[in-house]
Amino acid sequence: MTKYVIVLASMLCFSCAKEEAQQTYKITSPDAKNEIVFELQNGVPVYKVAHEEKAVLKPSKLGFVFKENDSLCNNFELLEAKETTFNETWEQVWGEKSIIQNHYNQLSVTLQEKAEPKRKIEIQFRAFDDGVAFRYIYQNQGQNDLVIMDELTSFNVAEDGDTWWIPAYKTNRYEHLYTKSRLSTIDTVHTPLTIKSDNGLFLSFHEANLKNYASYTVAHNSGTNFDLDLMPWSDGDKVKTDGSFKTPWRTIQIAEKPGDLIESYLVLNLNDPNTFEDTSWIETYKYLGVWWGMHISKYTFWEGPKHGASTKISKEYIDACKELGVHHLLIEGWNKGWTPAWYENRMHEFSFTESTDDFDLKEVTDYAKANDVKIIGYHETGSNIINYRKQIDAGMKLYQDMGINDVKIGQVGDMLNMTEWHGSQFGVQYYREVLEKAAKYKLTVNFHEPIKDTGERRTYPNMMAREGARGQEYNAWSEGNPPNHTTTLPFTRMLSGPMDFTPGVIDVLETKGFNNRRVHTTAAKQLALYVTLYSPIQMLADLPENYIGKPEFQFLADVPTNWEDTKVLNAEIGEYITTVRKDLKSDDWYLGSMTNEVARDLEIDLSFLGEGTFEAQIYADAEDTDLNNNPSKVAISKKEVTASDKMTLNLPSGGGTAIRFAKK
Repeated sequence: MTKYVIVLASMLCFSCAKEEAQQTYKITSPDAKNEIVFELQNGVPVYKVAHEEKAVLKPSKLGFVFKENDSLCNNFELLEAKETTFNETWEQVWGEKSIIQNHYNQLSVTLQEKAEPKRKIEIQFRAFDDGVAFRYIYQNQGQNDLVIMDELTSFNVAEDGDTWWIPAYKTNRYEHLYTKSRLSTIDTVHTPLTIKSDNGLFLSFHEANLKNYASYTVAHNSGTNFDLDLMPWSDGDKVKTDGSFKTPWRTIQIAEKPGDLIESYLVLNLNDPNTFEDTSWIETYKYLGVWWGMHISKYTFWEGPKHGASTKISKEYIDACKELGVHHLLIEGWNKGWTPAWYENRMHEFSFTESTDDFDLKEVTDYAKANDVKIIGYHETGSNIINYRKQIDAGMKLYQDMGINDVKIGQVGDMLNMTEWHGSQFGVQYYREVLEKAAKYKLTVNFHEPIKDTGERRTYPNMMAREGARGQEYNAWSEGNPPNHTTTLPFTRMLSGPMDFTPGVIDVLETKGFNNRRVHTTAAKQLALYVTLYSPIQMLADLPENYIGKPEFQFLADVPTNWEDTKVLNAEIGEYITTVRKDLKSDDWYLGSMTNEVARDLEIDLSFLGEGTFEAQIYADAEDTDLNNNPSKVAISKKEVTASDKMTLNLPSGGGTAIRFAKK
């Protein structure tokens, strides 16, 4: 019934306006390629987008429906249209690129209803060289309990095309394999939504600076016309306000080749600048974890004879960290509350201060400190947010007192508190609250089962990474992730921000010894993931004994987690990708290249290296290796190269190549 009323309101926005002249305003990007046109058609606001001569969006509607079927979408007059330009460069605290340019032209239009109550609304449009964005700003006009029931924003995509998507409103949140289909055939899907348009353009629909609002999904209307669909509260409301609201930015990244989507920083640019005066406590890192052993059933999360988070096993992992030169260790399952059924949707309760009987937090953290290792804390809420909020201060203060600076926070469960969507306004407020709370205790955060990333890391640089997709763990206890999953992620999930994918399982057949599963890549591709899938915190996910004494571990020891620059050399979505990144602290470059199920040879130009001679330290699949034959075998070689050289990468099925270019 609610949806039916909303559709009627949307139709009224176009059918009941009085006849009057059309008003048109246009803004273009600094390079004049991207164009946004705003029109007031008989009192109804619409917008359209183009890239040079190619249409991106045909006229698309704007507006809102509030409670009691009160709509704000027609019978407008224009009060003001103002154009501005902005150009700055800013430095990331950490990231895939150190210095970012934020350059755009803006059109701000202020509209007012002609009839009572004559409410005003501002719409801001920004045109960047890498895409466009817009948002609504509504000031309190006498209605202190204004509730948004629908945002009438639509995306009337000009051309059909191929799209890569995951479904919305399903179990397991964002943790689905991506489906490739025609745009015109999809239903309701999450963002980022990536499209290869029939006109040759590559598009990504998403949002930026999501706070105190509901996240949106893309709902199919008809043909290639889509509606912005806000994720609701359990009572059906979409957004509860105090009479004022400012929406997140609705973003459309526009590229002429797929790699340009990855090199776009539009979403970050639309977030508020960093307000932390002191960021010295925030650092990027690589880490081991008492983690993979739990997922492959070598250990358990809960107490018992195979409990992974015991003092004894934790100290063994600390010893392994010291031997491998790894300075961070994640310990999961150290606290009271874990049971074999902990992951079920039953408002499970954990303690965030009380250790299990076989674990001594102080003894372990003291031992870690003596061995130059930092412990990463873990809070699993089980989506019981009521329980977590009661203990969050005590739990975070305990970590601070123990010298712990980093925390992984899980929200396993289909609904928060078994009632609210993770992406609802309730969820958005909860995740922001936890992030701000962590900053108070100087803790960096790695969210699992999160709300999607919309660039918060610019404002809160303690927001390091999050899950929000099918990660490595699915290779341990399900049919696994097919080889094309990791060649799709850079162009979909990864466009929103860093992911804690947990790469680095180099014994890809290891799980067969425990539960008859395996990782569906070669070992060399696992090395390449450290370059192709960005995160400032990269897990070395395999069992420590699979690294010790292995020459290919040298690449994992060398590869940085903070970069000066990033470039994509070649790519086809879901097929293959070659990414290079420059180390922030040296003149070295690192390359990751990987393919899907199809073997292929890729020629790369080394002109990105710049001046000088480099030693290419190459970690590739051995000659007799592919997805199904000797997949753990890595061939290591070295050669001198310069920027004038070319290289051919031989990628077998499910394979990859990782290279360090060390400046000589």
